[in-house]
Parts: sequence; C-alpha cells; structure tokens
Amino acid sequence: MRFGKIDYLNLLPFEVFIRSYPTPSHFKLFYQKKKSYPAKLNTEFLFGRLDAGFVSSITALYNKKNKRFLASSIGIVAKSKVLSVICLNTEEGNDYQSATSNALLKVLKLKGRVLIGDRALVEALKRKKEQQDFIDMAQCWSDREHLPFVFGRLCVRGHYGFFIKMIQSFQKKSIRIPHYWLMKYSYKTGVSKKDILEYLKLISYKIDKKAYYGVERFYRELRILGIKSPKRF
Repeated sequence: MRFGKIDYLNLLPFEVFIRSYPTPSHFKLFYQKKKSYPAKLNTEFLFGRLDAGFVSSITALYNKKNKRFLASSIGIVAKSKVLSVICLNTEEGNDYQSATSNALLKVLKLKGRVLIGDRALVEALKRKKEQQDFIDMAQCWSDREHLPFVFGRLCVRGHYGFFIKMIQSFQKKSIRIPHYWLMKYSYKTGVSKKDILEYLKLISYKIDKKAYYGVERFYRELRILGIKSPKRF
C-alpha cells in the first residue's frame, strides 16, 4: 500500500487526517519516506511505484481509459483565487515541479513564469505586501470560465478496497488543524499561522458537480491545443 505524499501546505488537512487514520505500520513508513513535488510523484505513479496519491489533473486525463486507474472525487480544488499557483509576468518559464499548472499557463494564454506550491504562496504573500504584480492562475481561470479549477486528483491503481475506504472516511471528516501542526508548518515554510489558516480556506477537496465541469472544460482546452501528458501507464 504505497501512497505518494505531496509535501505542500495545501494538503495539510489530509496530512492531519492520515496521521489518525488506522493504517498498517508499513503504510506510514512508506508515506513519510515517499514525499516529493507533484511532477515527480506523477512519474512514480505512472511507472507503478505507487498504488495511490494525489496526481496532476493532466496525468489523470491521459490515463482515464486504463482499467487499473481510478480517479476519485477527492482533489485539490480552487474555487477562485488560490495564491499557490501564480504567474510572474516579469519572467518566463515553467515550474519543474508542475505539470497541470504549466499546461494551464498555455490554456489561459498567459506569458510569464509559473510558480507553484509553498514557494509560490510565500512569493504571492510577499508581493501582496509590497504591492507588486503577479497573476493568480486559479483566479484567472475562474474569471474566464466561472468554474473551479482542479489542480490534482487522488488517484488509485492498487489495493482499491483499502484506499476507497480511506477516501470515503476523508470525505466525511471535518478536519481541525492542531496548533502545534500550524506552528510546525509555519516554521518549515516561513508562512505565518494566520496566513496558513487563511490560505487553507481557499482550498477544497471534494470534486463536486461544478468542479467536475471545471475539470472537463480544462480537458477540452487541452485537446483543442494538442497538449498531452508526457507519460502514460
């Protein structure tokens, strides 16, 4: 039961959940060891080195027809702004940690450098404070499409019974972040406890009807532009 962990603040509620969820000891050992950024975990998942994990939406698209592949209704969803996926319009380039966000830059016809994750959140908060310019890509998508954007989906390719029960349990839980967790991640990322709590309000984890429409709209745009995932199962 190999689960890949994205080590970003946007999945802090899932991290708190998984710590209290009953799992075998080998699961938690692997979970703490196998942590990285989204693009890296995409590759691990696609080559069968993981049984489940949050993978980029673009990766989920190009493996939907594979019978071993299950894309769940849990994901990383931004209904409007998100702050942790931004475009720095005074620079150029992709973010090596991303797949979906790099594709979103092309879909939105933006020019600039993509930055995602905790690094992007720190940069966005700094720029807001200093009144410097940046583009929140989730906000840009929402303004254009009037739909949420799904950056990643919890996908499964093995031990389905175990992971489906875990997903169902997470869906039912109301997660409260303990103070010591907030302090730990504030120290780790350099983001204040207050800003972490405000940031987490921007993220939801259930892919509801509107979010599903957002996913399908994004997939349609990818097909129109001929953008493909770099690897498949």
